[in-house]
Amino acid sequence: MSAERLAASVGEHFPDATTTVDPFGVVLVDVPADAWVEAATFVRDLGGCTYFDWLSAVDDLDEGFAVVLHVYSVTDRVHARLRTHVPKDAAELPTLTGVYRGASWHERETAEMFGVAFAGHPNPKPLLLPVEFEGHPLRKDFVLASRVAKAWPGAKEPGESDHTAAPSRRRVRPPGKPDVDEWREMYGGGDG
Repeated sequence: MSAERLAASVGEHFPDATTTVDPFGVVLVDVPADAWVEAATFVRDLGGCTYFDWLSAVDDLDEGFAVVLHVYSVTDRVHARLRTHVPKDAAELPTLTGVYRGASWHERETAEMFGVAFAGHPNPKPLLLPVEFEGHPLRKDFVLASRVAKAWPGAKEPGESDHTAAPSRRRVRPPGKPDVDEWREMYGGGDG
């Protein structure tokens, strides 16, 4: 199935979805959160997108989170990217582990890093962070403790760091080339 045909099929089956094909041939599908699992199943079964590539989220600040899924059809060489939005105060989606087994690890990572819960996930325990860790580090409102405890050394604007000026460096000349002042002393100075 071609990318254009897959986009048209998804659009017919999900009237609330927005489908387009980008200039690189990737089918882009925006679906409501309540059609998340059904859309992923449709793209897998009808579109042949059986290869699960990745799943993650994007913090859209006040708009909540955009959860993004990328799958691929090996036989037709068609990429599909499904996206849905969930509000920040109720960031929860049903799990896709029943549709794509590879989604398990990605959903666990997204839950830890962004705080998006995946209802029905078979193993929702922490994956990357220690159990005692508080917060979700990939949220844009997450404060990095190292930035609070220590000034950022890469400050570029005056007043952003404790240093007023960069330390001077000694000029290094290529071997065998004397300093201009040394040269003048050795050979009788002069302007020309």
